Parts: sequence; C-alpha cells; structure tokens
Amino acid sequence: MPDRLPPLTALRAFDAAARHMSFAKAADELHVTPAALSYQIKSLEAHLGAPLFRRLNRAVELTEAGHTLAPGAQDGFQTLAAAWRAAERLQDNVTLTVTAGPAFTAKWLAPRLYEFAQAHPEIELRFSASLRMMDFARDAVDVAIRFGYGPDPGLYALPLADEWMCPVMTPEMAAQYPTPESLMQASLIWDESVNFLDPPCDWATWFRAMGIDHAPSHGPRFSQADHAVDAALAGVGVALGRRALVIKDLADGRLVAPFKVALGTTARFRFLCPLGAENRPQVAAFRDWILAEIEKTAHVTDALRIVQAADLS
Repeated sequence: MPDRLPPLTALRAFDAAARHMSFAKAADELHVTPAALSYQIKSLEAHLGAPLFRRLNRAVELTEAGHTLAPGAQDGFQTLAAAWRAAERLQDNVTLTVTAGPAFTAKWLAPRLYEFAQAHPEIELRFSASLRMMDFARDAVDVAIRFGYGPDPGLYALPLADEWMCPVMTPEMAAQYPTPESLMQASLIWDESVNFLDPPCDWATWFRAMGIDHAPSHGPRFSQADHAVDAALAGVGVALGRRALVIKDLADGRLVAPFKVALGTTARFRFLCPLGAENRPQVAAFRDWILAEIEKTAHVTDALRIVQAADLS
C-alpha cells in the first residue's frame, strides 16, 4: 500500500465532517458548498479504497475506517494550526502574551504595569491569569511565570528572587502583638496555596525557627495567596506572607514585618519561555524590567534573617 498522503484539502474536509457529523455544517465551517465538500470526501475515500462515512437518510456516521482516521486527522490539524501560530508570533516584535498565577498577577504585576507601559510604549501586553499547565505553542503564550521547584526541561527558565515567608500585618495590629510569643494569641491567616512545599513553610515551622514550641491549626484559610494577603491588609489577622506577594506592601508601609526572621524555601518564581525566545526584543525587555523591579525592593530582604525551612525539619 503506498504511503503517499491524500490531498490536504480532502483530509480537511473529512476532519470537519467527522467533528460535526454533518456535511452541511462542515461545509459552512470551510466556506464551501455541501456538494464541494462531498466531492472532497469521495476523493479521499477513493484514495483510501474504502468508505469513511455511511450516508443515512438525514445523517452520516463514521465507518470503522472513519473512526480510525478521525482522531489523527483532528490532532494533526490542531498541531499544524498551533505551529503556524507559533511561527507567526516569531515575526511579531510588538505583542507580548504573559501568563501568571492570579496572586502574582494581582499583587506583583498589576501594581507595576504602569511603569512597564511607560518604559515600553511599543509593546502591547496581554495577560492570562492562570495556574494551569500550558503549552506555549497551543496556548499562544510568550512568557509564563510559575511558582514551584521545576525543573523545566526544554524551556528557558530563569529563577527570580529567592523566596521567603514571614509574618506580616497592619501597623495597627503590630502594636497589639509586639513579640513572637504574643502571636500565639493572634488570628493567624493560612495560605493553602503553598501546602505543596516540602519541607513545609507553615506557622508551626516559623514558630520553631523562633524557638517557640507552638503548632497552631486554627484561623481563616485561603486557597488563593492574594486573598490571604488582602485579609491581612484588612486587619483580619496575621499572614505568613510570601516575598513576591507582600514586598510592595511592606516597602510602601501598608504591611509591616516586625519579627525579622523569615522562612526560606528553594521553590522559586521562574520566568519561562521556549528556548531561544528569551532573545526576542519584547521578551528580553520584559525579563530585564522584572529583574530591575525586583532590585528596587531588595532592601526589604536585606532587613531579614532568612532561616531555611529545610534546616528546621
């Protein structure tokens, strides 16, 4: 049996008809007449030497051969479309599509975007706040910022600043709880988005770093890290704030970190993009801007003593 593929137009007609299970709807999608689409499918069946559809009175259904061909045809066109979009993006030095988690977007990116827009008016930024696993080609994304351990095989992966966590609260609340021991009576806020960290960076670990035998379990719990920070800003309690998500509030005085001991973790926010894409002008500009913004608040970290959670486990 020859390996020569049939014409792409015939395979495309089959793919559309198999997805819609209707020649009329497939013809509408491809902007051809039903007769033209039917002709393409008949030519494909002739090329195969077997029918792909059973023509019923008011419907069609796939034959065994059609069922065999349909998944591969659909995957093939989706892959081809994604590759074409990726090739098109390589010619675009103006648009930059970034995906980051909702918390990082709300607490780190959004408050700073005006500065980036002022510095790079030629770049059109687009954001997708999401934590799902993504495919750069399929999802038409240029840069992803993700938190965790990695590794990130096949990608350009730049770890951003070392990550730490420490108790943060409003200045008013800090007056109520002047010592680490007094926090045992405070409302402690839990950020459950970091429950995956190993070793854990939780309240029990922080108290252990302070030499206090206390393993609290009560207090408001949030699945989104930015919600935990917002609760601390509202005076609900004391949050174990993550560096990237509280550092601007600390620098601006909306939150304070009165106890200068923070838990360090090897998990990092990473700047991710396909290998080679880091040299595209808009990607490089965004990366360099992020690094410069991190440096602006480095003095906050300098005031802390970082204790690695791994040393306390």
